[in-house]
Amino acid sequence: MIYKTRRRKVFNLVDLTGKKIVLTGASQGIGRDTAIMLSKLGAQMILIARCEEKLKETISCLEGVGHSYYLLDIAQLDDIENCVRKIVEDNGAVDGLVYCAGVGTSRPLNFFKHEIIQDVLQVNLLGFIEFVRCFAKKKRYNRGMRIVGISSIAALRGDKTHTAYSASKAGMDGAVRCLAKELADKNICINTVAPAMIKTAMYEGYLANNGEESNIELLKRQYLGLGETKDVAAAIAFLMSQAAKFITGICMPVDGGYTSC
Repeated sequence: MIYKTRRRKVFNLVDLTGKKIVLTGASQGIGRDTAIMLSKLGAQMILIARCEEKLKETISCLEGVGHSYYLLDIAQLDDIENCVRKIVEDNGAVDGLVYCAGVGTSRPLNFFKHEIIQDVLQVNLLGFIEFVRCFAKKKRYNRGMRIVGISSIAALRGDKTHTAYSASKAGMDGAVRCLAKELADKNICINTVAPAMIKTAMYEGYLANNGEESNIELLKRQYLGLGETKDVAAAIAFLMSQAAKFITGICMPVDGGYTSC
């Protein structure tokens, strides 16, 4: 007896076809690879960073058509409103926001000044909240919008000299728990991902400042090894998709086991 079987249709759990997604910090590292991955999943990317040359490099790596970029120094918080207004005028309401912009600094307490934490908070926390505020206005977002911010395991695990950076990322996570409740009526989901050490320029700086022995100690805690930018991009892609429609107000570790120790 011969049984006829139906051909299976290809099922994509994470499908961003036709979604307009804004991504800050798109010029390098996690931001660039996230933009590339989301474009491969069908998204129309709207990129933001300070360096036009690097933005053009990122645009050239994207799949599909209709992508665009805007120049903005996020530390200039008063300029964010005008940038968002321009994006919506040019592209219409958006479906997603990925906040990859961020600055890191290491400074012992004895050399700590309030200007240092202010500079870090300006970009890592206040810029994030301002972008959310601006895009959550009427006619600037489509229902079902997804927002993902890049936090860090530094928000969950303390270390010497990281006071400003850890405070900014913990602030982001705390803000998201509040914003999730406030944005729920608009059908907007908002979350963060918290990478451990990822193979980026920040990691190279970590090695330069702390030596190779620090890498041995790091990998004892981060026992799945050193992460890649694509690992973080994949987590972001999931949270940006309809597959994550029942997830909001959380911080998702992407940490190679670091926080399980």
